[in-house]
Amino acid sequence: MSQSPARAADSLLSRGRPATASSSENATFAAGAAVDGNTGTRWSSAFSDPQWLQVDLGSVRQITSVTLNWEAAYARSFQIQTSTDGSRWTNVYSTTNGTGGVQNLNVSGSGRYVRMNGTVRATSYGYSLWEFEVYGPGGGTSNPGDDFWGSTSDIPPARNAVEVKILNRTNGKYPDSQVYWSFNGQTHSIAEQPYLDMPANSAGRMYFYLGSPNGQYFDFIEFTVGNNVFNGNTTRVDAFGLKLAMRLHSKDGYDTEVGENRQTFAEDRATTFQRFTDAVPGPFKVLAQTQGPFRIIAPGSDPSFRAGGANANYFTSYAQSVGVNAATSDIFGCAGSLAANPDMCAGLNRHVATLPASQQSDPAQYYKAAPGNYYAKFWHDNAINNLAYGFPYDDVAGQSSFISHGDPQWLLVAVGW
Repeated sequence: MSQSPARAADSLLSRGRPATASSSENATFAAGAAVDGNTGTRWSSAFSDPQWLQVDLGSVRQITSVTLNWEAAYARSFQIQTSTDGSRWTNVYSTTNGTGGVQNLNVSGSGRYVRMNGTVRATSYGYSLWEFEVYGPGGGTSNPGDDFWGSTSDIPPARNAVEVKILNRTNGKYPDSQVYWSFNGQTHSIAEQPYLDMPANSAGRMYFYLGSPNGQYFDFIEFTVGNNVFNGNTTRVDAFGLKLAMRLHSKDGYDTEVGENRQTFAEDRATTFQRFTDAVPGPFKVLAQTQGPFRIIAPGSDPSFRAGGANANYFTSYAQSVGVNAATSDIFGCAGSLAANPDMCAGLNRHVATLPASQQSDPAQYYKAAPGNYYAKFWHDNAINNLAYGFPYDDVAGQSSFISHGDPQWLLVAVGW
């Protein structure tokens, strides 16, 4: 599709940026498919009104136009909205007579977040976009718009699958000589070696330590790296050990980040622990104490939620109401009978198991009542775009921190205190 004259001098700001949606029809039609530059993939919502799709531009940007490339399921009434914080929205375009097809919309506004907010569908299906393109002056797709990630111009080209650079974001708590990474038998401080030319590998982990190469302050990321693809994520499935974020950049311009958000990185560790304690209900407060100050553990690992513990029956009645007879620890860990039932395990953890299937994929419905996995909720609330792996099947409805893209160029990993 050629650009219209109005946007010829503008940059495409949205491609490869983190995208989220009110719902997805299933994992195949996740939000990110509408900003990947591939008109053969698409986002598709649940079959209900209203629904929205939004993209995070990384910083507040001027917006001059938006292109909506609709699949056959399009919006009759919708708004294009912008926001600086992802919660308060301003309409920059509104219509009650959407035409579908390819709509080139001239708009005037600014925001870090831009979304299509659909209020009336034109068909009995959901809302579906091949591509959601946001344009504005200057910029590009590879700069998230702040100094958190620093310069990327010094990253050497990978000879293997992807070049990894580790960043010290401990706010001065530890020098580079005391921030360590470990992978496949190699262990170095980032003062010694901030880069790893990562080869293809399956089901790998890269560990990070503060203070010493095998210290008690540690955490890890997970990945499977092929010769032409990166699949990986940060994880809180077992515990929180260190603040971690990662940013993947591919040769086609795809650029996205996941992990703890900037505000969480900026605060002291003791503050994060206290905020967790303040945010979760009584039974979950112990999770910051059992292995504190080193880790906040997942509820399924704490004795209080296991057989014989004070909260061993935390999920029992709720699970039985939908025909599930499973131990509370198995529900948190998606184990036992739930190992083969991702949707049910996710529904129980998010307290949406009794809702219609379409609402179970709507994040606005999650954790509204007890019992629920409030440990997972905290990490979602403090994550980039609210995406986190708080339990094993948190990828149901596209809510996890998993990212995947072909032709990876480099991966940045920020390690915080």
